[in-house]
Amino acid sequence: MDGLSVTLIALGILLILVLFAGAKMVPQGFNFTIERFGRYTRTLKPGLSLIVPFIDSIGRKMNMMEQVLDVPHQEVITKDNATVTANGVTFYQIIDAPAAAYEVARLEHAILNLTMTNIRTVMGSMDLDQLLSNRDEINTRLLRVVDEAVSPWGVKISRIEIKDIDPPKDLIEAMGRQMKAEREKRATILESEGARQAAILTAEGLKLSQVLEAEGRREAAFRDAEARERSAEAEAQATKVVSEAIAAGDVQAINYFVANNYIKALEGIAKSPNQKVLMMPLEAASVIGAIGGIGEIAKEAFGSGSTAKKTRGGRPPSAG
Repeated sequence: MDGLSVTLIALGILLILVLFAGAKMVPQGFNFTIERFGRYTRTLKPGLSLIVPFIDSIGRKMNMMEQVLDVPHQEVITKDNATVTANGVTFYQIIDAPAAAYEVARLEHAILNLTMTNIRTVMGSMDLDQLLSNRDEINTRLLRVVDEAVSPWGVKISRIEIKDIDPPKDLIEAMGRQMKAEREKRATILESEGARQAAILTAEGLKLSQVLEAEGRREAAFRDAEARERSAEAEAQATKVVSEAIAAGDVQAINYFVANNYIKALEGIAKSPNQKVLMMPLEAASVIGAIGGIGEIAKEAFGSGSTAKKTRGGRPPSAG
């Protein structure tokens, strides 16, 4: 083998080494920055790329996928001076590889410290009750503040979530007692409302029953007055009939009227609660005479009726 052959073989090997040195394979989800003599020149995307061997070099290998960063526990003093312990998680993604590589040193450490500082700021501006009940508001405020702060670094914060908020043990016990007292208070209020409603309904029912009873008494009084009016009208009619009979000279009508009132007076004396002994006779002959007069009146009434019937049923008397 002569010198020319050796030279050609050496050149071939050198060419192969140069090609291998200039070919770079970038995996999916990563971006590589290219530096020439220490200065950034361009960014390699996923796939096969060529660089100038021995002049260009790979500067930073940046992960472009979304990443998770755990925020450790830290103590936070709330607005009402309660001390709580909180931790969280941050989701971020590099969207500009050169900015993330050259605008900030130790990117993850910077994002972590920025998130922890803003957690203390946001949670420290709220009362304990608001802190425990408004996690969505806390997450939203943290995301807005931190995302705005890291945007010059070529980073996008997609989510910040507070995982745990742990008050001290004595504060948890106090909150438990407070919750128990609130529930007992609500139960007492509900019982009082129920008793008040029951009393109102009972009073309304009593009022309605009294109104109905009064209406019943009014209706009964109206009926009694009407009955007394009818009785008075009947009594007046009877007195009128007797007066007409007396005016016509019928003595038996007078006896009937006197005997009727006399008997009613005796009935009232007998029914009197203070009357224990009734001495008889009380002009019994007059009473018997009056009863006899009543009988004569009845005979005349029934006799005239029978005579009229016979007259209507028999032959008419002859004229001669």
